[in-house]
Amino acid sequence: MMGGGPMDVDGWLFQASAHILPVLLAVTLHEVGHGFAAWRLGDDTAYRMGRISLNPLRHVDPFGTVLLPAMLTLAQSPFLFGWAKPVPVAFHRLRNPRWDAVWVSLAGPGVNVLLAVISVFLLLPLTELSGAGPYWVGLNLVNSISINLVLAIFNMLPIPPLDGGRVMVGLLPLGPARWLAGTERHGMLILLAIMFLLPMIGSQIGVDLNVLAWIIAPAVEVIVHGLFTLAGIA
Repeated sequence: MMGGGPMDVDGWLFQASAHILPVLLAVTLHEVGHGFAAWRLGDDTAYRMGRISLNPLRHVDPFGTVLLPAMLTLAQSPFLFGWAKPVPVAFHRLRNPRWDAVWVSLAGPGVNVLLAVISVFLLLPLTELSGAGPYWVGLNLVNSISINLVLAIFNMLPIPPLDGGRVMVGLLPLGPARWLAGTERHGMLILLAIMFLLPMIGSQIGVDLNVLAWIIAPAVEVIVHGLFTLAGIA
């Protein structure tokens, strides 16, 4: 797709440096999307706290934004993932709390999908260039596509407190919605079990139990193929 970079810049630091900006933009703008949607729909909590800001320092979570992506990069993980400090949203202050909460929840993943689309079309002019500079910029954009799509798809899993869980709470009938909302207190434990415990058990018994890879990798591949086809990138 792109002209390859020189071998002397293909080391770990070069690769890691091309992940920093995409991760920061992905997690920062994800949270800004939530805060901006809430502000427009009646809750100005994030706005008053200065969280509708493009300054990444206002959104950085030491573990989710810095340490975890660094660990995944060092481990040569097939997925690079992270998060920022959640934007505070007072859902009861929204003009139509139940339905507006759905739009606020969709705003974060929606911003990530938009960033992926923009990255694809910014990549187009670089496909015929070679050299370290265009290669590094192109690698940032390629990483931006995958990171944003992984973040969007992961967050749309129907497990509270993920965005997809909150969307489902808004869309389901009241009884099932209350039950699903009640699982939020255990949501992080469920996610940790899916992300780490199941794959660990699977590796011990010789069975692939990496459920997230089953879901996310094929979805990312299909979307990337569609976007590249749309942009005319072979």
